[in-house]
Amino acid sequence: MVTASQSAKKGGRISKAEKERLQREAEEQKQRDIEEARLIAEREEQERLERERIEQEKQEILELKDRERREDELNELRHILDENHTAVISWESECTEKAKWDRYMRCDGSPDPSVQTEINSFITLWREDSETQIQPVLEKCALALRLTDELDFLLSDGPEPRAAQQYRETLLTLQKCIHCKLDKATEEILKCAKSQIDIETGNMQTVVQDGNTTLCLWANFIKKSRNKGVQFHEAGLGFELPKPLAVSGVAVRILHTRYDHLSHYSEREQIQNRKSMLRGAGTPPIEIPIAEQVDNLEEDEASNQKQEEEEQKSVRSESRKSAASVNSNKQGRKGSSIKLLGGESGQTETTAEEITTAVATDQKGSLPSPEPVIDSSEVHIVDLQQYTPLGGVFYFDVFHIPPQSHIVKGWEMRELLETGLQTFPYPELSGFQSSTSVRLDENSAPVGVTVTLPDSVMFLEEPQVARWDPIGQHWRTDCISETSYDAEAHSISFQMNAFYTFTLLQEVYANMPFQSWELRPLRKDSALFTIIGALIEISITVKGKECMLHVENAKELDHLLGKWMSPSALQKAMKRAGINIFVNEYSDKYVSINSKDPLIEHTVYEQMALMSSAMAFSWSRWNSQCGQEHLVLQACEQLEAGPVAEEAWSLHLLGAQRSQRLKMKEHDDCFSPELAEGSEFHSTFLHMLRQDMSVEGQEIVRHSHYLYTDAVQRLLCATRMLTYS
Repeated sequence: MVTASQSAKKGGRISKAEKERLQREAEEQKQRDIEEARLIAEREEQERLERERIEQEKQEILELKDRERREDELNELRHILDENHTAVISWESECTEKAKWDRYMRCDGSPDPSVQTEINSFITLWREDSETQIQPVLEKCALALRLTDELDFLLSDGPEPRAAQQYRETLLTLQKCIHCKLDKATEEILKCAKSQIDIETGNMQTVVQDGNTTLCLWANFIKKSRNKGVQFHEAGLGFELPKPLAVSGVAVRILHTRYDHLSHYSEREQIQNRKSMLRGAGTPPIEIPIAEQVDNLEEDEASNQKQEEEEQKSVRSESRKSAASVNSNKQGRKGSSIKLLGGESGQTETTAEEITTAVATDQKGSLPSPEPVIDSSEVHIVDLQQYTPLGGVFYFDVFHIPPQSHIVKGWEMRELLETGLQTFPYPELSGFQSSTSVRLDENSAPVGVTVTLPDSVMFLEEPQVARWDPIGQHWRTDCISETSYDAEAHSISFQMNAFYTFTLLQEVYANMPFQSWELRPLRKDSALFTIIGALIEISITVKGKECMLHVENAKELDHLLGKWMSPSALQKAMKRAGINIFVNEYSDKYVSINSKDPLIEHTVYEQMALMSSAMAFSWSRWNSQCGQEHLVLQACEQLEAGPVAEEAWSLHLLGAQRSQRLKMKEHDDCFSPELAEGSEFHSTFLHMLRQDMSVEGQEIVRHSHYLYTDAVQRLLCATRMLTYS
């Protein structure tokens, strides 16, 4: 039997009643689905609210625990830092007293440069000494250079203003005496040049050198145009004369000093210009010790002594960031910045949303390009904060040949002149050594020079050439042309409009910004600090109070590699060798940085140094994206020497008020400030690291020597890798 509905379906038609029934069932099903979805949403919302409530309670409990123990944690950290600082100061004081006693007991005939009567007597007697033979002169100059090094050390120790003024004046006097004696020795050699003529060339050519100085002399006696090119192969120097000089009776000198007694004149003026610009801009003064920048500065007039002493004490920095960078260099071990961590009792914590917003903001924008410091109208003047002379100074001069001796009836006769060395005028234009470029006339031509790069200096890039302007007291890059660098021969050739003193330059921050860094322990009171720079990788081993440099494939640094020295001595040696990784108050003008609060940054370096015997630390890509008030780095416990396993690292977010370990990992796709499971908030980085540390690791850290901690902290504060990477 077939029903009506079945027959309707068979016929392809649905009755009205059937349609209504189906529609009603569909609506009822829809309502049931909506209700079910509503119930699910409500349940999920309730679960979410419950989770948030639980998380909020946990957060409040953790924050309450953090607030309750904050004062104790800050006091403990402050006590540790103050105790170490006091111990370091006491040790340095003992070393200073011992050095004074050893200097007093030294019986080598050299004067004590800190005793005014002794050094004045030495200078007076040396000035009156008639010795002009080159070897005795070089020996006495070597002694004077050792005295200048002692004076540099005394100045770096921050003496009283009156003593500092005395040391600077003595330093400048010794430098002038050294050059004067070398000029007299040069004159003495040239007086006897005819007796040293080379049979093959008919001219005199000689090289005299020691560890500090190389003297190359050539005297033209045959006066023929084929004399244009001269090479001093043993010294790696050469020159090419224009035709007017090749046919003239002239003597050419290239005096290469491996020290630099000129740049400090320009540094002084540039520092004063910066201070004037800052005062003009209305920047409030910030007291900054800059002993390292002004050790070699000269005082102009006695009437300005008081003003100069005040200027030597401080430079007005453009920002609080600049101030802390200098304090980090000179006073890296001070623990005063711990005060920032305490804050005011009512100060609130930065929320996770604020941190995430900072990340998003940093991802959208980038830091502005470095600002020029030197006035654009003086584009040829070398900014010594951006470029540094390497390999010493080359004094390139042309002189009249002094009257030569004659044998008359068995007597040697020589005309004596009181004028000393007489400069041969070339080009024949008055004022050709002025600070402006020289326009040569039709009869003048440039002078060619070839220099083999000094073997004790590492040039990371093609060197630049600068000449000294004796009137403006600056290094300049004009009047130099046709520069050609031979990378295989490690030599550079160029032409100059006249005979100038010149030097080779390299960018101070050629190896910045850093690509990454790592600090990992090797054993108790020993660690390896590695920085991968923009051009080369540099490693420094810290052991106790001393450091040792490691650089792969760097034969130019053989005199430094594998040698233990203090952190300050290592910094100075590395800068002289051309591998600078250290910053100062002006560095952010020339390097793109991740701007960070300098006091937070300094406090982190203090605590990293304290924990470095058992904790490894490393660069994080998230540090550049968490805002100025926060730092992000990787850390893990490391009790065995060797590389750190990738999975062992954990991320840490550090701020002025709170430090925390993050749940996220370095290679996650997006940043999250969520706290790691089982972790807690702490007021200091040190206590946060301690919470997950083994008993053995804590014991190692507790017994770390204060001199080791100080050495690590000095390196961290001098490089500021959290900002410059």
